[in-house]
Amino acid sequence: MQDQVGKQLGNYRVLRLLGKGGTASVYLGEHLYLRNHAALKILHTQLAEQDAERFLTEARMLVGLSHAHIVRVLDFAVQDDIPFLVMEYAPGGNLRHRHPIGTRLPLNTIVFYAGQVASALQYAHNRRVIHRDIKPENMLLDSQNNLLLSDFGLALFTPSSGSYSTQAVAQQVAGTSFYLAPEQMRGQARAASDQYALGVVIYEWLCGTPPFKGTPLEIAIQHLSVPPTPLRDLLSNLSPVVEEVVLRALAKEPEQRFATIQEFVSALVEAAQQAVLVEVSTSSEDLEDDHSGSTGTSGPIWKVPTVLTPLVGREQDIADIRVLLMSPEIRLLTLLGPGGIGKTRLSFQLAAELRSFFANGVCFIQLATIRDPDQVMVAIAHGLDLPEGGVAPFEQVREFLHAKYVLLILDNFEQVVQAAPSVGRLLEACPHVKVLVTSRVTLRLAGEQHVEVSPLALPDLKQLPGKEAMAHYAAVALFVQRAQAHVPTFEVTTSNAAALAEICVRLDGLPLAIELAAARIKLLPPHALLPRLARRLQVLTGGSPTLPARQQTLRSTIQWSYDLLDAWEQHLFRRLSIFVSGCTLETAEALCAALDGEDPGNESVLDGVESLIEKSLLRLPTLEEQEEEPRLHMLETIREYGLECLAASGEMEITRQAHANYYLALAEEVEPKLAGPEQATWLDRLEHEHENLRAALQWLLERGEAEQNMEQALRFGGVLRRFWLVHGHLSEGRSFLERVLAGSEGIRTPVRAKALNAAANIALNQGDVDRAEVLAEEALALYARYARTRQLPILQAEVLPEESLARYRELGDAKGIAFALHQLERVARARGNLRAARLLSEEALALFKEADDQERVAWSLYRLARLNREQGEYSKARVLAEESLAIHRALGNKEGIASALFQMAQALFVSQGDLAMVRSLLAEALALYKELGDREDMADCLYLSSRVALSLGDAATAHSQAEESIALSREIGDREGLSESFPLLARILAVQGDVATARTLYEESLAVARETGNKMNIAICLEGLADMAVAQGVVDPSVGGVQSKALSSLWAAQLWGAAESLREAIGAPMPPVDRAPYERTVATARARLGEQAFARAWAKGKAMPLAEALAAPTKAKDAAPAGQTRASSTRAPAYPDELTAREVEILRLVAQGWTDAQIAEYLVISIRTVNTHVTSIYRKIQVTGRSAATRYAVEHQLV
Repeated sequence: MQDQVGKQLGNYRVLRLLGKGGTASVYLGEHLYLRNHAALKILHTQLAEQDAERFLTEARMLVGLSHAHIVRVLDFAVQDDIPFLVMEYAPGGNLRHRHPIGTRLPLNTIVFYAGQVASALQYAHNRRVIHRDIKPENMLLDSQNNLLLSDFGLALFTPSSGSYSTQAVAQQVAGTSFYLAPEQMRGQARAASDQYALGVVIYEWLCGTPPFKGTPLEIAIQHLSVPPTPLRDLLSNLSPVVEEVVLRALAKEPEQRFATIQEFVSALVEAAQQAVLVEVSTSSEDLEDDHSGSTGTSGPIWKVPTVLTPLVGREQDIADIRVLLMSPEIRLLTLLGPGGIGKTRLSFQLAAELRSFFANGVCFIQLATIRDPDQVMVAIAHGLDLPEGGVAPFEQVREFLHAKYVLLILDNFEQVVQAAPSVGRLLEACPHVKVLVTSRVTLRLAGEQHVEVSPLALPDLKQLPGKEAMAHYAAVALFVQRAQAHVPTFEVTTSNAAALAEICVRLDGLPLAIELAAARIKLLPPHALLPRLARRLQVLTGGSPTLPARQQTLRSTIQWSYDLLDAWEQHLFRRLSIFVSGCTLETAEALCAALDGEDPGNESVLDGVESLIEKSLLRLPTLEEQEEEPRLHMLETIREYGLECLAASGEMEITRQAHANYYLALAEEVEPKLAGPEQATWLDRLEHEHENLRAALQWLLERGEAEQNMEQALRFGGVLRRFWLVHGHLSEGRSFLERVLAGSEGIRTPVRAKALNAAANIALNQGDVDRAEVLAEEALALYARYARTRQLPILQAEVLPEESLARYRELGDAKGIAFALHQLERVARARGNLRAARLLSEEALALFKEADDQERVAWSLYRLARLNREQGEYSKARVLAEESLAIHRALGNKEGIASALFQMAQALFVSQGDLAMVRSLLAEALALYKELGDREDMADCLYLSSRVALSLGDAATAHSQAEESIALSREIGDREGLSESFPLLARILAVQGDVATARTLYEESLAVARETGNKMNIAICLEGLADMAVAQGVVDPSVGGVQSKALSSLWAAQLWGAAESLREAIGAPMPPVDRAPYERTVATARARLGEQAFARAWAKGKAMPLAEALAAPTKAKDAAPAGQTRASSTRAPAYPDELTAREVEILRLVAQGWTDAQIAEYLVISIRTVNTHVTSIYRKIQVTGRSAATRYAVEHQLV
């Protein structure tokens, strides 16, 4: 295979070769835009079509694997028939490099490695994923020397083959034959195959040589039939128990091995511990004899509270922490997390599972009631049942534990953290003791291993799984378990699943909060409990009386941590609770500086934040955030307590105002940068702060309504326009702007005018042309300080009066006026008055040039390019788009660059230009839009890509891209985009033979176009309906109600006439790219009817009102020559009771409980149209209400 260095694969540039194997090569790649590194695994051979599909199917599965010891698969693709994976880059090399062939490893090191591998494999096996290629080369090391298992799914890199022959086996095992299980060589890999392979690796590590040697084929035959050499023949001092465990994993039959990979490694750990005990038994017995009077117990210590309920959702945590505690290098491990996260319960489970690992026992020490650090050693001595005497507690404990293998669990260490040095000295003096600490703060000792205990796994509220899958999320499973203690019949159902998911999310996945909520289930079922969680701390009380007092209410648990803070930390904690979804350190410092003014005091925000993180009141940044700008997070339950404290301190109002001031200043600072080369970065910054922006907007709105002062809210709305548009937050932006404009009526300032322009811009994107016109005209009037509205005859005259605009130009803000004219240009264009739209754009261009606003000059050129294209002046359109592109490139405005490229592509495509150039322009534009997260314009690119694919005869690709465009437009509520995409989808469906659905889509698109007054779309829909009429026919009652080609052609001619009339009125000719299929269909209809009848129908349609043109003819006898009225056999898909495809779609939504308004929004039709459909459905199926309609849908298997 040729070298890939310097080439581009997907979004990655290949930098250098990392390694090469028999089936694939691994390269270091750099992301083209993010500049981060990844490992690219590239196959050496091309895949056949069926193998490529298998590769993609399995790769999708691998992307879902997320585990601390598994290399993450970030992306995958097939490029030029060559599949490749994009994986997390592990810079530490692999274990084969770390321990070359022939190296023997100490048993404790082997146990350490095996534990990490087993943890990863058990996670995969639980998800029915088999690795298939376990070997040291696939055990990588990250920058912290953590083991990462790579290359899951050997099948991904093996072309499919049904043969099983000596030659096939030889090819399959090449390069991996040392480690393949017998059944895997027979093509029957299973989870036990990974256990066998790990057993081979451990065998090799123990004695420095693999169990079998020879050629790959000879090794394969030995794996199938020859037992391995006993380990004790090679290592005479090896414990027979260890040998027994390893050889069991190497059994030829999978059923004779351990039941799971975790069971195998647990047995290995136990065997290793027994081996250690044999070595130290003599010295331990001697020491126990010397101190036989120091304790009243004999045998291993076991002083751990008994737990009566099973631990839920911590299986992976237990597996990972077990590995750490069994590592010889780790002596002190601290479980960190806020109160209620489940640290203590986790320690109980770890104690139970590690009981056999610690030969002299496990002892749990509860420190919650202790406040004096000097009493910690006293408590440990008491927990170990050491008698009180004249010896200092530390010396007494040290002497007792000196030679023992013991695990000490110190629970709730946070309030006695000053005792940490004595714990450190104890570990130094007792080499076989390990300490597991649960704490809300770190001990800050050398060698301390921190484990942040995370909340329980939560479902995604945006994509809720079914009730069966929902019950497997740990947070939901815990709620159900604890609820069943009060209501034994409680379970996840279809009706309560969504509420349960939201309850668990509202409670941050905190086990204590979930248990307290579940305790309310007798009185408050999920739907009743959910709204009460708006005040969590008042609801979550009444915990079990067996719990400590601090854990019987959620408020008490958080207050425990709050009370441990000093005055400055409490002050900072209250302030930081104002942030929603976190903040950066810089933001926290800015807020405190604004609140403290000229007297900041001596306290450091940085030190305070660090202390709050250590005390588990702030959460550590994620790995992804650490690579960017770290954000400080607070669990919502903790934040609610902080807000309560903020309100009680009397600091709420001043803090909210400072918060709003900061984010308004940020938005105003960012606004001009959204037109420059770093716009993607700044848009991302605003997206990260989206929740805080919302909170600030809400505060300013509330305060403005109360104090009759909306200036700050108006400023905010004006500057966030581009963020809302590009990132698709249209409904949110529109809602805020409408509310703030309603609260500021009568105010005549440029600030209000800017907000009006923003609202008009968003309204147009949502297809609300009437409202946009009102808003834009008011903005124009305010900018010009010429108070009148709706007096510009923009849409009533063919020519905009020059004297009116001249007065506006003389009186006001040129930029503001020009931007308002832009919105009015879009109104005129939507209404079909392209001449007025062009004049408005030209006037806006002149004003922007006067103001020397190059960005807006470029956008004006873009709009003029679009108008020229729609009016058939394609060469001029391309020239204008190229001018726009040149300016945007000079400014570094990626959104503008992409838009100009898109406009150039459109002009080329519709004028039948170079399709290769069209696709190149589109690819560059789409890449830029994706970088910006601009879903609206991504949808536009997909729309045009779909048209290109359709023109090339690839209807399947066209359909997929049109659907993707529609999905994006729906996500952001872009009715304008949908109004263009639906007619295209209808055309594609017609090409694919689904004429009935295509016709329905055209009809509903026409309804939307008529509602918004979009004459261009009306003409396109009329032409589409005409095509459908010719293809499908219309009913002729005079010949028994069958389809009539003559009637259909008559109606088509009538519709084409009406469409031509509209195109002539708005000055928008049909583009060349559409003319050939149009003329073929016209010729078909003309041939059916004859020239005279066709011409009469065309002329009639051109002259009649639109409503009449849409009425299909009902008589065909004089419409066509004799012999041409035979019925067509084309029929729509059959549904019960003559329901149409659209009626069935709406009935399904009704049966699912959707309201008329929801259906209208989803299908992008009016509520009135939905009502019409529902009435028709009820009449046809003879029901009178939704319940009966739902029963009908179920009985007829429509849902």
